[in-house]
Amino acid sequence: MKADIRKQEDIVVLVDRFYEKVNTDDLLSPIFNDFAKINWDKHMPIMYKFWGSILLQTETYRGQPFPTHMRLPVNEKHFERWLVLFYQTVNENFEGPKAEEAIQRGLNIANVFMYKMGIISELP
Repeated sequence: MKADIRKQEDIVVLVDRFYEKVNTDDLLSPIFNDFAKINWDKHMPIMYKFWGSILLQTETYRGQPFPTHMRLPVNEKHFERWLVLFYQTVNENFEGPKAEEAIQRGLNIANVFMYKMGIISELP
């Protein structure tokens, strides 16, 4: 049985393993690495704070993630792949209420971003 997401170290595992998948993905890697030219050394600590704040209520994330994503050349296929990789990562490493919450939060974030970007016309 896998453990649930309970502490910041679990957030680090989730984020690290997820972005390992993103960085080797044929569809997503070019968006992150070629178009956005993400500085991973700076980006990863932000993602640890973001997901820690969402799942563990650490309240360490200060920012607005949407404006940064608005300029990305993405469509529904990119969000679908992001979700598949995110779900895989959660399910491969964790199980329990927080893991389920992570999956639901990921879906909600993707839907809100797609709606705000005009990719979908209404929220599910």
